[in-house]
Amino acid sequence: MYPARSATTSVPRVEVIPPIIRRNTVLLAITQACVGIGTQMVPTLGAITTVQLTGALGLAGLATSILGATRLIIAYPIGMVMDRYGRRAGLALGLVWCMLGGLGIGTAIRGHSVSGFLIGTVLLGSGVSAVQQLRLAAADMYPPERRGQGMGYVLSGALLGALAAPGLVSLAQHLAHRTQVDPVAAAWLLVPLACLPSLGLLALIRPDPREIARDLQTYYPRYVPPAGEVAADSARVDWKTLLGYYPRQAAFASSFSAQGNMTMLMAMTSLVLAHHDHDLTAISLAMAIHVVGMFGLSLPLGKLADSLGRRNVMLLGLGGGLVGGLLVSLSSGYWLVTAGTFLVGLGWSGVNVGAAALLADTTGALERGRAIGLNDALSSAGAAMMPLVGGLLLAWAGLPSLALVSAALTLVPAVLLLRLAEPQPGTYHCPPWCRSGSAR
Repeated sequence: MYPARSATTSVPRVEVIPPIIRRNTVLLAITQACVGIGTQMVPTLGAITTVQLTGALGLAGLATSILGATRLIIAYPIGMVMDRYGRRAGLALGLVWCMLGGLGIGTAIRGHSVSGFLIGTVLLGSGVSAVQQLRLAAADMYPPERRGQGMGYVLSGALLGALAAPGLVSLAQHLAHRTQVDPVAAAWLLVPLACLPSLGLLALIRPDPREIARDLQTYYPRYVPPAGEVAADSARVDWKTLLGYYPRQAAFASSFSAQGNMTMLMAMTSLVLAHHDHDLTAISLAMAIHVVGMFGLSLPLGKLADSLGRRNVMLLGLGGGLVGGLLVSLSSGYWLVTAGTFLVGLGWSGVNVGAAALLADTTGALERGRAIGLNDALSSAGAAMMPLVGGLLLAWAGLPSLALVSAALTLVPAVLLLRLAEPQPGTYHCPPWCRSGSAR
């Protein structure tokens, strides 16, 4: 596994992004936008759908937890698929799963089938897990000093999805009124329509980003590969090896915290707003603003990760997520809660961009899918666990109790990051007691 660049490595600045990279980046960003329209239905309608089908307030976080549990199981294997067969193959598989999942959930609501809802949510979770690797495809196509910026371009595409998602919900309500279909069911049934264009866009992305990553010098003639990169591509890598390096441990812990905090709060927020008599359009708007926080500032955060370092951006992300968690948990007004959801999303974005860049810095092209997949699996453990914890606390102690959980989730990764030195972006020095190098 190739190590991060050493502090003495001189890496010339790449001034021009090749046209083929720009083209692929635009296609990936539009794909991210189309997918974002559909997958936003989970934080918007997940809790409402669960309570509508089960009648149990304590299970409000069930849909989000199933989504996280499915990603926990699927993320690493889908990373292996992408390392072996390319990024496009795994992304296409994920899109098909997303479409089937949305169709399954909508059909289950119409038939009042809890089992159908569970199956549809598992399919949707599998698809979301694969589609999360869009940022991996972006990282593949850029050298380290532009990697955060490249991911920022692609992740910013989800902002278009956030802006379009309330329109999808409004369209569902309009169609439901005319066809006498449950409006929640109608929204889920429109998910495949939102995701369908992405399959055509993927077919246009050539060459596969994995192949670009294996030969960056062809696209960036002044790029100097880190020592050991070529040998690493043929090395046998497993999850234990990926976990053995301290900088990656800090990234994994930060992702677990940010994902767990965000999913816990978002699973509860839509239900709380609904109980305050806000309609689906208002709830969707709040969730859209949250997703603007998640993706709308991805590009400037990516540039900050390239200039200030991955570690510092992750620390800022953890801090923003904590402040947002306090606002969501301790406020009652619509706009204060909505501002909190924005900060939670923004904090997650900082951690997401910084962690993905760090993992790309410390892995080679043919192992990077597994590294990102392991990161997604571990963060999904938080996504699976924390909404259930949040639902139980909401039922037993009220929404303010979530503020303590949000603070506790931030502590450990913040300590790990503070002990990690990053003299220059993409260069990492471990604490004296930890293993250095690539941690084979």
